[in-house]
Amino acid sequence: MGFQQGLSGLNAASKSLDVIGNNVANANTVGFKESQAQFADVYANSLTGAGASQVGIGTKVAQVAQRFTQGNITASNNPLDVAINGGGFFRMNNNGTTAYARNGQFQLDKAGYVVNATGSRLTGYTANASGVISTGAPADLNINTADLTPKTTTKVNALLNLNSGSAVPATTPFNMADPTTYNNSTAVSVYDSLGNAHTLQTFYVKTSANNWDVYAANDGVPIGYVPPAAPVKVGSLAFASDGSLIPAAPFAVPVAVTTGATTPFTVKLDYTGTSQYGSSFSVNALKQDGYTSGRLSGFNISADGTIVGRYTNGQSATLGQVVLANFTNPNGLQSLGNNLWTETAVSGPALVGTPNSGSLGVLQSSAVEDSNVDLTAELVNMITAQRTYQANAQTIKTQDQVLQTLVNLR
Repeated sequence: MGFQQGLSGLNAASKSLDVIGNNVANANTVGFKESQAQFADVYANSLTGAGASQVGIGTKVAQVAQRFTQGNITASNNPLDVAINGGGFFRMNNNGTTAYARNGQFQLDKAGYVVNATGSRLTGYTANASGVISTGAPADLNINTADLTPKTTTKVNALLNLNSGSAVPATTPFNMADPTTYNNSTAVSVYDSLGNAHTLQTFYVKTSANNWDVYAANDGVPIGYVPPAAPVKVGSLAFASDGSLIPAAPFAVPVAVTTGATTPFTVKLDYTGTSQYGSSFSVNALKQDGYTSGRLSGFNISADGTIVGRYTNGQSATLGQVVLANFTNPNGLQSLGNNLWTETAVSGPALVGTPNSGSLGVLQSSAVEDSNVDLTAELVNMITAQRTYQANAQTIKTQDQVLQTLVNLR
């Protein structure tokens, strides 16, 4: 009878409208993936085998499948908002249970963990104090907001040009307070073990055609000079006839401090690449490897998931790395709500790796992935489902009229 077919059609159309309504309701849900109701026809089993004139008994919902297509990427002002461009899911710790998400709207909780709106923690590879990432089992990512430990200066790279036309100073011996006793000078900030800055000055005194003596002072106090003895040079530079520096070991300069830090600490002056040409004195590079302590001023997440912190002392450090997970059959995932899925036997086990490796996509910081719902298509589907519902209701009405005609026969 047509009642069964019509009733199954009504149920199917109603289910389709439910799915469409859920898609429309989540059109603005970040990371949402639209669903589609898929149907299958239904036939009664025959005791004598298949018949050529077999009539179906309606339809049923075979499955409600999600479409894991890429949503649009929209920029945001939150550096912890992260969008996945490509395959994969964020791996989340949901109160001890591993779950997966495409919604990358994250924030820091009071303990420094990266969490979503419901408190689930983002997982990844952690980094030690030296910024080395441990690629073992993923763990909850925690942003360490402690001050960056200061680093003592151990080396200064000086790249200079000393004027070959300079004359030997007429006044001797060297006296940093008397500019007529030296040709040129430079200064660079160096740092002790407590992060205190000290001014290391170097003075260059020409002694002959291709030879220069180097003197140094720390915070205005000559190094190696104890009055009334003559000042002590920290090293000498010799140049070949073509103006290139004759290689020599870096000069070890002891820097004494009174700040309570380690004293003295040794700074090596490396003049590799320094030249002596017939042009004016110039400082082409003056770099040192120390820095003072610094506070975390911000951070960003790179395309490969590396979280890099920026500090007030101009330094940066690796704080961790976000990992992604993918599945052989994403449609086998079970929805948990709150933009989370969990793996099942149908989805297969999670394949965990770093972004931009294998089938995993890349990350985009300060951005979110919009819902992939196409509102125009959903509205058209809604009209179609409505017409299907009306048509199935009409078959029931027609069958009722046929039965009424039969009952009225006398």
